Amino acid sequence: RPSANPFAVPLRQIDLLVRSGEVMGIAGVAGNGQGELFEALSGEALQQNAATIRIRDKDAGRLGISGRRLLGAAFVPEERLGHGAAPQMRLSENLFLSRHVTDAKALMGAFGTVRTGALAKAAARIVKVMDVRKSGEDPEASALSGGNLQKFIIGRELDRQPAVMVVNQPTWGVDAGAAARIRQALIDLARSGSAVLVISQDLDELFEMCDSVAVMHDGRLSAPMPIAEATFEKIGLLMGGATP
Repeated sequence: RPSANPFAVPLRQIDLLVRSGEVMGIAGVAGNGQGELFEALSGEALQQNAATIRIRDKDAGRLGISGRRLLGAAFVPEERLGHGAAPQMRLSENLFLSRHVTDAKALMGAFGTVRTGALAKAAARIVKVMDVRKSGEDPEASALSGGNLQKFIIGRELDRQPAVMVVNQPTWGVDAGAAARIRQALIDLARSGSAVLVISQDLDELFEMCDSVAVMHDGRLSAPMPIAEATFEKIGLLMGGATP
């Protein structure tokens, strides 16, 4: 479906299947439709035909983000502050924003009250698992460094053990230690049986993580290539618009 943004890259002939237990990568030069693809997959941009996107054998094209989360999907956008997290809200509050629908029974009590203890426990668990370094017990999202905030956002999604995970630029602008932890966490998620889709401009990252890789150019997606058959030259040519 065409984007409401007049400057968006229209997606054309996208045919993509990500299987359980697999990490699939999508490479491409920025501005070739990767952001629009993420919006379509996450539910930020709804499709005219519900069957255009299917999650775990369910038509999801007309479902919003919460509806797709209820099917077992998880999403991490490219922009951390302002998109992945509300800057002036605390970590626990950001966690509640993303889970108030999927985890309503665990996080909400009678008459719409919030179970603050359960929320704090979940936030602490994410902080520990992802080694999020922070000043204070429950700081605002804007108080964390970029790498630590990204670890929290990734961990917030991983904590639900999603069946499908879509991540856009997972380690953009984070330090080497945080990047390594994030990449390994995504690999571990796939090895546990989930389907993981990673959109990244970092070819080294894709070659390290992925079982197969496809390339976006001008709103079109190439056929996935097994990572054992992929080379930097092949991927680079596709990124430049060469015919497969």
